[in-house]
Amino acid sequence: MKLLLCKNVTKLGIVGDVVEVAAGYGRNYLVPYGLATEPNETNMRALAEARRIAETERERERAELEALAAKLEGVEVTIRAKANEDGALYGSVGVKEIAEALVEEEFYVKPEQIVLDRPIRHIDTITVEIKLGDDLRSPVKVWVVREKSDEDEEDGESSDTEAGTEAGADDNSAVD
Repeated sequence: MKLLLCKNVTKLGIVGDVVEVAAGYGRNYLVPYGLATEPNETNMRALAEARRIAETERERERAELEALAAKLEGVEVTIRAKANEDGALYGSVGVKEIAEALVEEEFYVKPEQIVLDRPIRHIDTITVEIKLGDDLRSPVKVWVVREKSDEDEEDGESSDTEAGTEAGADDNSAVD
Protein backbone atom coordinates (compact mmCIF):
# COMPACT_ATOMS: atom_id res chain seq x y z
CA MET A 1 0.00 0.00 0.00
CA LYS A 2 1.41 3.42 -0.99
CA LEU A 3 0.82 6.33 1.39
CA LEU A 4 1.89 9.96 1.65
CA LEU A 5 3.31 10.80 5.10
CA CYS A 6 1.66 13.78 6.80
CA LYS A 7 4.13 13.74 9.74
CA ASN A 8 7.62 12.43 10.36
CA VAL A 9 7.56 8.73 11.26
CA THR A 10 10.70 7.23 12.79
CA LYS A 11 12.38 4.63 10.58
CA LEU A 12 9.84 5.24 7.81
CA GLY A 13 10.26 8.77 6.44
CA ILE A 14 9.55 12.47 6.76
CA VAL A 15 6.59 14.63 5.81
CA GLY A 16 5.85 14.42 2.10
CA ASP A 17 7.52 11.06 1.49
CA VAL A 18 5.55 8.51 -0.45
CA VAL A 19 6.17 5.17 1.24
CA GLU A 20 5.22 1.57 0.61
CA VAL A 21 3.87 -0.11 3.77
CA ALA A 22 1.91 -3.21 4.68
CA ALA A 23 -1.83 -2.72 4.20
CA GLY A 24 -2.63 -3.42 7.85
CA TYR A 25 0.01 -0.97 9.11
CA GLY A 26 -1.35 1.77 6.87
CA ARG A 27 -5.05 1.07 7.41
CA ASN A 28 -4.86 0.42 11.18
CA TYR A 29 -2.17 2.83 12.32
CA LEU A 30 -0.86 5.43 9.88
CA VAL A 31 -4.15 6.67 8.41
CA PRO A 32 -6.31 6.64 11.61
CA TYR A 33 -3.64 8.54 13.59
CA GLY A 34 -3.25 11.16 10.85
CA LEU A 35 0.32 10.15 10.06
CA ALA A 36 -0.39 9.36 6.41
CA THR A 37 -2.93 9.95 3.67
CA GLU A 38 -3.62 9.04 0.07
CA PRO A 39 -0.77 10.11 -2.25
CA ASN A 40 -2.53 12.37 -4.77
CA GLU A 41 -1.44 15.69 -6.33
CA THR A 42 -3.63 17.84 -4.04
CA ASN A 43 -2.25 16.26 -0.88
CA MET A 44 1.33 16.43 -2.20
CA ARG A 45 1.04 20.16 -2.94
CA ALA A 46 -0.53 20.79 0.48
CA LEU A 47 2.42 19.08 2.23
CA ALA A 48 5.18 20.67 0.10
CA GLU A 49 5.87 23.49 2.58
CA ALA A 50 5.78 21.12 5.55
CA ARG A 51 8.32 18.93 3.74
CA ARG A 52 10.70 21.87 3.19
CA ILE A 53 10.46 22.72 6.90
CA ALA A 54 11.05 19.07 7.86
CA GLU A 55 14.11 18.85 5.60
CA THR A 56 15.56 22.03 7.11
CA GLU A 57 14.94 20.70 10.62
CA ARG A 58 16.49 17.37 9.68
CA GLU A 59 19.65 19.11 8.39
CA ARG A 60 19.91 21.19 11.58
CA GLU A 61 19.54 18.08 13.77
CA ARG A 62 22.13 16.26 11.69
CA ALA A 63 24.63 19.11 12.18
CA GLU A 64 24.01 19.01 15.96
CA LEU A 65 24.51 15.24 16.03
CA GLU A 66 27.74 15.50 14.03
CA ALA A 67 29.03 18.11 16.50
CA LEU A 68 28.10 15.85 19.43
CA ALA A 69 29.84 12.89 17.76
CA ALA A 70 33.01 14.98 17.38
CA LYS A 71 32.84 16.01 21.06
CA LEU A 72 32.32 12.39 22.16
CA GLU A 73 35.50 11.27 20.41
CA GLY A 74 37.88 9.95 23.09
CA VAL A 75 35.49 10.54 26.00
CA GLU A 76 35.83 8.30 29.04
CA VAL A 77 33.36 8.08 31.93
CA THR A 78 33.73 6.39 35.29
CA ILE A 79 30.84 4.66 37.01
CA ARG A 80 31.18 3.59 40.63
CA ALA A 81 29.29 0.47 41.66
CA LYS A 82 29.27 -1.84 44.66
CA ALA A 83 31.11 -5.09 44.02
CA ASN A 84 32.47 -8.08 45.91
CA GLU A 85 36.17 -8.99 46.23
CA ASP A 86 36.06 -10.93 42.95
CA GLY A 87 34.86 -7.86 41.04
CA ALA A 88 31.29 -9.07 40.50
CA LEU A 89 28.83 -6.20 40.84
CA TYR A 90 25.92 -6.39 43.30
CA GLY A 91 23.70 -5.33 40.44
CA SER A 92 24.58 -4.23 36.96
CA VAL A 93 25.48 -1.16 34.96
CA GLY A 94 23.19 -0.58 32.00
CA VAL A 95 22.42 2.08 29.44
CA LYS A 96 20.59 4.23 31.99
CA GLU A 97 23.66 4.52 34.23
CA ILE A 98 25.95 5.19 31.26
CA ALA A 99 23.61 7.91 29.98
CA GLU A 100 23.50 9.52 33.44
CA ALA A 101 27.32 9.49 33.63
CA LEU A 102 27.54 11.13 30.20
CA VAL A 103 24.97 13.78 31.18
CA GLU A 104 27.04 14.56 34.30
CA GLU A 105 29.94 15.23 31.91
CA GLU A 106 27.57 17.47 29.89
CA PHE A 107 27.14 15.11 26.94
CA TYR A 108 23.39 14.93 26.46
CA VAL A 109 22.80 11.38 25.27
CA LYS A 110 19.58 9.40 25.62
CA PRO A 111 19.69 5.82 26.95
CA GLU A 112 18.19 4.51 23.70
CA GLN A 113 21.19 5.92 21.79
CA ILE A 114 23.64 3.70 23.70
CA VAL A 115 24.45 0.34 22.12
CA LEU A 116 25.10 -2.24 24.85
CA ASP A 117 24.63 -5.95 24.15
CA ARG A 118 24.05 -6.84 27.79
CA PRO A 119 24.41 -5.07 31.14
CA ILE A 120 27.88 -4.86 32.67
CA ARG A 121 28.07 -7.17 35.70
CA HIS A 122 31.80 -7.02 36.58
CA ILE A 123 34.33 -4.32 37.29
CA ASP A 124 35.67 -3.70 33.82
CA THR A 125 36.57 -1.21 31.13
CA ILE A 126 34.35 -1.45 28.09
CA THR A 127 33.92 0.58 24.94
CA VAL A 128 30.30 1.25 24.04
CA GLU A 129 28.95 2.83 20.90
CA ILE A 130 26.70 5.84 20.95
CA LYS A 131 24.37 5.59 17.94
CA LEU A 132 23.46 9.17 17.06
CA GLY A 133 22.06 8.36 13.63
CA ASP A 134 21.80 5.50 11.17
CA ASP A 135 25.36 6.09 9.98
CA LEU A 136 26.67 8.26 12.83
CA ARG A 137 28.29 6.42 15.72
CA SER A 138 30.83 7.42 18.34
CA PRO A 139 32.75 5.15 20.75
CA VAL A 140 32.92 5.99 24.47
CA LYS A 141 35.07 4.20 27.04
CA VAL A 142 33.23 3.27 30.25
CA TRP A 143 35.23 2.47 33.38
CA VAL A 144 33.26 0.51 35.98
CA VAL A 145 35.13 0.75 39.30
CA ARG A 146 34.46 -0.48 42.81
CA GLU A 147 32.60 1.92 45.05
CA LYS A 148 34.05 2.15 48.54
CA SER A 149 32.10 -0.12 50.85
CA ASP A 150 30.77 0.88 54.26
CA GLU A 151 33.50 -1.20 55.93
CA ASP A 152 36.21 0.73 54.08
CA GLU A 153 34.64 4.00 55.16
CA GLU A 154 34.28 2.84 58.78
CA ASP A 155 37.96 1.87 58.91
CA GLY A 156 38.89 5.32 57.62
CA GLU A 157 36.52 7.08 60.03
CA SER A 158 37.72 5.18 63.10
CA SER A 159 41.35 6.11 62.43
CA ASP A 160 40.32 9.74 61.86
CA THR A 161 38.24 9.73 65.04
CA GLU A 162 41.09 8.27 67.09
CA ALA A 163 43.49 10.85 65.70
CA GLY A 164 40.99 13.61 66.45
CA THR A 165 40.51 12.39 70.01
CA GLU A 166 44.25 12.39 70.64
CA ALA A 167 44.56 15.85 69.15
CA GLY A 168 41.62 17.01 71.24
CA ALA A 169 43.25 15.60 74.41
CA ASP A 170 46.44 17.50 73.63
CA ASP A 171 44.46 20.71 73.14
CA ASN A 172 42.68 20.30 76.48
CA SER A 173 45.96 19.69 78.33
CA ALA A 174 47.42 22.82 76.79
CA VAL A 175 44.48 24.85 78.07
CA ASP A 176 44.91 23.63 81.65
